Amino acid sequence: MVAHAYTVAFDGIEARLIEVQCATTPGLPGFSIVGLPDKAVSEARERLRAALTALAIALPPKRITINLSPADLPKEGSHFDLPIALALLAEIEIIPRDKVEGTVALGEIALDGRLIAVPGALPAAMTAAACERALMCPAPSGTEAAWVGATDVLAPVSLLGAVQHLTGQSPLIPAEPGEITQDAETRDLREIKGQERAKRALEIAAAGRHHMLMTGPPGAGKSMLAARLPGILPPLSAAEALETSMIHSVAGLLRTGGISRTPPFREPHHSASTAAIVGGGRNARPGEISLAHNGVLFLDELPEFNRAVLETLRQPIETGEVTISRANAHVRYPCRFMLVAAANPCRCGHLSDPARACGRAPTCGTEYLGRISGPMMDRFDLRLEIPPVSWRDLDLPANGESSASVGKRVARARAIQTGRYRGHGHIRTNADAGGEVLNTVATPDEEGRALLSRMAERFGMSARAYHRILRVARTIADLEGSAAVCKPHVAEAISFRLVSAKEF
Repeated sequence: MVAHAYTVAFDGIEARLIEVQCATTPGLPGFSIVGLPDKAVSEARERLRAALTALAIALPPKRITINLSPADLPKEGSHFDLPIALALLAEIEIIPRDKVEGTVALGEIALDGRLIAVPGALPAAMTAAACERALMCPAPSGTEAAWVGATDVLAPVSLLGAVQHLTGQSPLIPAEPGEITQDAETRDLREIKGQERAKRALEIAAAGRHHMLMTGPPGAGKSMLAARLPGILPPLSAAEALETSMIHSVAGLLRTGGISRTPPFREPHHSASTAAIVGGGRNARPGEISLAHNGVLFLDELPEFNRAVLETLRQPIETGEVTISRANAHVRYPCRFMLVAAANPCRCGHLSDPARACGRAPTCGTEYLGRISGPMMDRFDLRLEIPPVSWRDLDLPANGESSASVGKRVARARAIQTGRYRGHGHIRTNADAGGEVLNTVATPDEEGRALLSRMAERFGMSARAYHRILRVARTIADLEGSAAVCKPHVAEAISFRLVSAKEF
């Protein structure tokens, strides 16, 4: 007889069901694992020997074979330890076979039998629910997996606890979902003095999930403005929070077992590699663009990023997903994020100040910003210059709007868009609208259309630029509660696009 247990293998954020088969046959004692295991899976036999010894369980003097089916799918990770252990214990009749077959298990086993948390408990729970099985995972991962709510999550502390539950000696109580985590750090827009136009651009970007580029001298407040963007974004919906948490679970970032309703804010250093930004590496892990899904990706010092890294962002920005291609697999991750970037006008940063600019001005500025390709620049909906703040203004009391006040307007605009695009598939915000949907919801009035046509002809706008202006105008109208897109909305959208005619 062959004993069966079940676990998962990760293909992006999708957890694919894997059958763990265990057979003992006569012959020289041995323990082999087949089915394309990686090094971590192959080492499970040594961890399992020590853990079973700690439980006073001896392996039978036979040839033990573990097959991970389907055998042509690569198996990676230490989470195969627990299902292999359960299949072996069922084969030697220590635990009932039917109990093992009714669960999906994952978890790493320590040498003393403790179960150690592993990434991916949340998508594994969704797969277990889909195949109508319970999920068994280490106790630290139980609160994370319990958020699915569609299946029982059993979270023993050790392999002994798993055995006692499956034999009925000490049944486990299903785990409860962890707490919703909150971002303790609060950065308020009120703390930024001046820069009213930049604050307005932040509000528009947050309301419609538009990509934004800020250029200005060092110390003008570009990074400060970007850091306060999460404070005006609305909380993630339940579906968005679960979707984002699944990516973070696969990446091993859900340490406390809870999920967050706060939109993620990722700010990688400009020395980051392509694999770190887009995803990849040995196990095709999600990159920063996927970890920023439903949130913000902030690229400070944009021209300092490797040119090849920036060019790889062009397709994910448009499609909302990234495909990591390997010789034996193609892994997809969602990456619908808001791109916010900051850049100095030149290498020294003082191009706009004749007294401090270098002797190569303005050529140095053209060369520096020229590192950003035209197609990449064309994908920014809002582009604005951030002027320096006078030191005299820093002594004035802060009297601007708070993040809470701006956030209420953003939330109202997002609510309008949620109702407008309900039933339109992946379209959730104005930045996602395109084709006939965009023509239906963002067609301006006659004056607005005439203004946009004149500007498009004068500056030679691309079709992408034309449509992005319409999306921004639709967002401005939503912030004002206007059902129609009028000339003032179009004019303001154009003003955030025309930083310099050369950029077209």
